[in-house]
Amino acid sequence: MAAMMIVDFQNCFIFILLCLFSLLCYTLFFRKQKKSRLGFDDLPPSPPSLPIIGHLHIILSLLIHKSLQKLASKYGPLLHLRIFNFPIVLVSSASVAEEIFKTQDVNVSSRSLPTSEGSLYFGSSGFIFAPYGDYWKFMKKLITTKLLGPQALERSRGIRGDEVKLFYSNLLDKAMRKERVDIGEEAMKLTNNSMCKILMGRVCVEDAEIVRGLAAKTDSLTKKLFLASVLRRPLEKLGISLFKKELMGVSSMFDEVLERYLVEHEKKQEEQGGDMMDVLIEAYRDENAEYKITRNHIKSSLVDLFIAGSEITSNSIEWTMAELINNPKSLEKLRGEIDLIVGKTRLIQETDLPNLPYLQAVMKEGLRLHPPAPLVVRTFQEGCEVKGFYIPEKTTLVVNGYAVMRDPDVWEDPEEFKPERFLASSRSEQEEDKTKVLRYIPFGSGRRGCPGSNLAYLFLGTAVGVMVQSFDWRIKEEKVNMDEVAGAASLSMAHPIHATPVVRIQNLLT
Repeated sequence: MAAMMIVDFQNCFIFILLCLFSLLCYTLFFRKQKKSRLGFDDLPPSPPSLPIIGHLHIILSLLIHKSLQKLASKYGPLLHLRIFNFPIVLVSSASVAEEIFKTQDVNVSSRSLPTSEGSLYFGSSGFIFAPYGDYWKFMKKLITTKLLGPQALERSRGIRGDEVKLFYSNLLDKAMRKERVDIGEEAMKLTNNSMCKILMGRVCVEDAEIVRGLAAKTDSLTKKLFLASVLRRPLEKLGISLFKKELMGVSSMFDEVLERYLVEHEKKQEEQGGDMMDVLIEAYRDENAEYKITRNHIKSSLVDLFIAGSEITSNSIEWTMAELINNPKSLEKLRGEIDLIVGKTRLIQETDLPNLPYLQAVMKEGLRLHPPAPLVVRTFQEGCEVKGFYIPEKTTLVVNGYAVMRDPDVWEDPEEFKPERFLASSRSEQEEDKTKVLRYIPFGSGRRGCPGSNLAYLFLGTAVGVMVQSFDWRIKEEKVNMDEVAGAASLSMAHPIHATPVVRIQNLLT
């Protein structure tokens, strides 16, 4: 009985402290929302919220995209949320997302979240979190032209081709020794090595484990940083800075590695022009550039590109393979297409991908069910009207891509893995497919959509193609466990796929 009283007292004491803290926040920081020019009632509907903190408890949920999907299914596809006095508009249906990206593209082209000064990730020098302005436009043009556009991807095809062969050789070696393979880890090596070569002209051999570890840490940090940015202003008044030490630690380690590579590149001036770091150094030294970038701009952009091109892409490869292993009929259909088009005497290549419609459908379906970043976060720069509701300026927009791409009003059997839904076999289906463009948003949408989607499709297509073409895959369990890692910003598997590759076709490199 005494123990129960102690526990009850502790719980009561914690509750009192929370109440006092909430009261302090209310007294010092909480302000009423300004009424819109159309009146307060013109805002989208708002689910029940807690006093003072609003809907903070929902944002803190471990699988936030699923919590928000559940909230929308109960209260509607367009909702107004608040965290203290920080306004958020949540979009969870394909029709609302389509209207916003069609009519408000420029208006929602900024991510005006407060950033962490001095950090290479989530900092003021980054490309991904930069506001829509001169710097972002300059960097997008540079990155698209030199790295992610069709001609740039053609120039780097040889690098990716070599790494795919090495990826295949590693799997073949383990298959011959009957070793189990961590598919996500092997995919990570492929994307990591490829991105290092494309960005910096070398494989990060001595720093490989460090870089992979940093990429994983930034993913777990992103959700924390979103929360910290939302609460930044009120907490600063209390002298509290959430997660800054953790963020700066990751930034410092990235800085150490990149500064070393940057110095190496600067010493080889006569060899410049081969990789993205050379391009950025050239822009940095150009006195007549459209925008004068700094050394930190170079490093921050490389961090952004590396994380997006390696960690997030390898997650997509693993999710797609998990779906294929759990759906053997789809796997066999894909294998039959590859055998018919590519044959059994050579390894699948990037140039084969346009001729493999079912492989393209498999990739799209995997990304539909498991979008790399399930939440698209933007900011309404100006007040506007959406579906008859008024959205005030500076309101944060959160589009739940996970929910949009499982919207039963658009997708038949939305929870099922059905690549056939992306095969347009008739004119009417082709027309219908065009209308789904703004409802299929694994990489966001509009001018602020991910510029690296084409590169991601190349990595995904060749990696999955090689694994399906060359090996059978045996797992100990009946099916792959599809649980997600809790608390992460991107979708990654809570239980990595450990499977044994069995050689299906003898060495395809000879």
